[in-house]
Amino acid sequence: MREHAKQGGVLCRRRFLALSGAAAAGIVASPILVAPAKAHITGLATSGERRLKLLNLHTGERVNSVYWAEGGYIDDGLAELDRVLRDFRTGDVVEMDRELLDLIYALHRKMESNQPFEIISGYRSPKTNAKLRQNSNGVAKRSYHMKAMAIDLRLSGGDLRHLHRAAKSLEGGGVGLYTKSGFIHMDTGPVRYW
Repeated sequence: MREHAKQGGVLCRRRFLALSGAAAAGIVASPILVAPAKAHITGLATSGERRLKLLNLHTGERVNSVYWAEGGYIDDGLAELDRVLRDFRTGDVVEMDRELLDLIYALHRKMESNQPFEIISGYRSPKTNAKLRQNSNGVAKRSYHMKAMAIDLRLSGGDLRHLHRAAKSLEGGGVGLYTKSGFIHMDTGPVRYW
């Protein structure tokens, strides 16, 4: 009994130290966490709903999903989007960056199109990324695709350069134009253009 009490005391002290450390880290980090990094994204609905229409060109899967409504994300809608944006080569499904989904939504609104975005690439596993790097010098070693923070897409019947300009105007991260391959790249990393 005394041994159990002693162990409980050790656990209590450990827990106290862990919580104290976490609290101290929170105090130090709090200025960074006050506002989201990409809070300035224009075109986001602040009431009502956010819906994405996507067509995965590799699998033929379509999704027309409400992923956010009345101030909060919707788990079922997010799961549908995560699934269609999976690494189709390995089948790996991960949670896509919510800021990325919001950027795609804002871009769709800016384009004023009813057509779904055609998806060339969403999430990529490290294995897939390494394989693609062997075949192309245009694939980054530390690609944001592997962090579920990037997407390659196009809009059927849309002007690719206009789509690129619209994506850049959102100032939500990296935006690249690949005219030969017929898509733009968007990610939620630092703001940069190519």
